[in-house]
Amino acid sequence: MFNKSNLFYILLLFSFTALAATPGEPKNVDSDLIFEDTQLEEELTYPDWFKLSLGDLNDDLKEAKKAGKKGIITYFGQKRCAYCAQFFKTSLSDTDIVNYLQKHYDVVAFDIWGIDDVIDTDGKQYTERELSLHYKVNFTPSLVFYDSEGTPVFRLRGFYPPYKFRAALQYVTEMFYKQETFAEYFERANLGEFFLLGGLNERDFFMEKPFNLTQTLDNKKPLAVFFEQGNCHTCDLLHSEPLSKDQTIYELEQMNVVQLNMWTDTPLTTPAGKKTTAKEWAKSLNLLYAPSIIFFDPTGKEIIRVDSVTHFNRLWGVLDYVNREGYKKTDDYQSWRLQQREIAK
Repeated sequence: MFNKSNLFYILLLFSFTALAATPGEPKNVDSDLIFEDTQLEEELTYPDWFKLSLGDLNDDLKEAKKAGKKGIITYFGQKRCAYCAQFFKTSLSDTDIVNYLQKHYDVVAFDIWGIDDVIDTDGKQYTERELSLHYKVNFTPSLVFYDSEGTPVFRLRGFYPPYKFRAALQYVTEMFYKQETFAEYFERANLGEFFLLGGLNERDFFMEKPFNLTQTLDNKKPLAVFFEQGNCHTCDLLHSEPLSKDQTIYELEQMNVVQLNMWTDTPLTTPAGKKTTAKEWAKSLNLLYAPSIIFFDPTGKEIIRVDSVTHFNRLWGVLDYVNREGYKKTDDYQSWRLQQREIAK
């Protein structure tokens, strides 16, 4: 059953090997991961069991607790978001996931461009837009999990495949966040050896060892660090489509670009000057997904990270945001993209 921890790790292992295209796997995993990421022509509608906020998340939480639930989840989306549509189509069309989700949480929906006022659990008032900025919702869909006391305890930014969303639900519901990060929780499935096997996809724009990332700051270019792993179907998908486009390659060639296997002991020096290994650095960054890409400005400060399913339009948008220093000119990535769409009209 969903709530059996020992079976969960078996299912987790199965999920990872499925992503590595194990022969005989009955489910077409690619159907969860591959979709067109342009803006939708028609506006999305929420699942009918989503809640509309009462205007105060404390009241929303009280209502959820009265119904015997552990907390609430705030959903941040956009009306024409392809990634939101894929989330609805995959995870929120899985009966087991939906039943588990509804048993333990009320889901309160917000539009990241909304102007309605809402009071967060700490008593501060925001518009929907301001609340999304407060929680740094660079990508939609994004979810913020609140416990029974109204404390935000976990966030998911972007679209994740159902197996990952299922794991996140159990991680929060069984309160593993009190003792370990989500990355550590996943690591207990003991899959590190599996991900050490198999090579990484090679690209001409990746720098060669040794990786002293403080030296990359000397040429005043931004730094992009790709955290990948062996036997990684999602990594293969990133390389086969978004990273094969001329527009993407051009943008990456304007940066310093490093590729790491996040399970190896490859020595490196971080942009902050700390000597460590790829595995330890990835762990300290609490990465939730492979592949993940973290972008740093020429001073070594993190700009943005892409640590969820990403296709061409989203990736190119982030590269454009970094190279054109959109992070200096707008409130967040979403504001930059909106501005660029308006200019292009």
